[in-house]
Amino acid sequence: MTTTTRLLFSALILLAPALGAQQIGPAAGALVIMGGGPGGRDVIQRFVELAGGPSAHIVVIPTAGGGEDYDANWPGLDRLREVGATNLTVVHTYDPTEARQAGFADAIRRASAVWIPGGRQWRLVDAYENTPVLEELNALLARGGVIGGTSAGASIMGSYLVRGDTRNNTVMMGDHEVGFGWLRHTAIDQHLLRRNRQHDLMEVIERFPDLLGIGLDENTAIVVQGDTATVIGQTYVAVYDNRRTLGRDGRFYLLQPGDRLNLNTREPSRRI
Repeated sequence: MTTTTRLLFSALILLAPALGAQQIGPAAGALVIMGGGPGGRDVIQRFVELAGGPSAHIVVIPTAGGGEDYDANWPGLDRLREVGATNLTVVHTYDPTEARQAGFADAIRRASAVWIPGGRQWRLVDAYENTPVLEELNALLARGGVIGGTSAGASIMGSYLVRGDTRNNTVMMGDHEVGFGWLRHTAIDQHLLRRNRQHDLMEVIERFPDLLGIGLDENTAIVVQGDTATVIGQTYVAVYDNRRTLGRDGRFYLLQPGDRLNLNTREPSRRI
């Protein structure tokens, strides 16, 4: 990130408290944000349901994975097929010039949902920032569609992009720091407990204290509709909120499946 971009991002973070009436989640549509892992069938099933069911047109964007090629036979599509999805289209390039070509993003315009698998999130930024692909993804949400993602596909949904460094995935604040921002004023980490990452977001929240940090364990997700995030899956979601005093040193607390979080007021609630 350039110095100018870093200063602009910092200014936006500082303005966050003044935007209390503004939604953090999407004004329309839904997000399904999963923390990675090989399972999560119930999460993917929920994504397909929100998309409109097995026959819904779902676009898959596997670009974060870094593979040489992706087509209709790519094994990564099997997770969606296993829960019944039948109408899948792959959209992929590493070249932003190709992403800007007429017609490249047309499949997203026709889709009701998009799924973004894992890998390295900076590849998504390099390929699709300031292209019609990102424009169509924004338009999909605006018309009530669904965007889901896992691992890198989860982190890219936040406004601050953690683990976006091109050198490795251990640097929390690297050379790519701006995500696609579908969840405003947030930083989203993944593989939380499985990879012993539960303390890593503290560094980011110390730098940007008004950010809301969300750490997702594997095979666990939040479903975001408006400003409500509902936990589904198998284990826990960690919330890093400098406005609260819960958890270790007041730095984070855990939500379990069925719990909800009002992303605007930052008030959690537990299903009884």
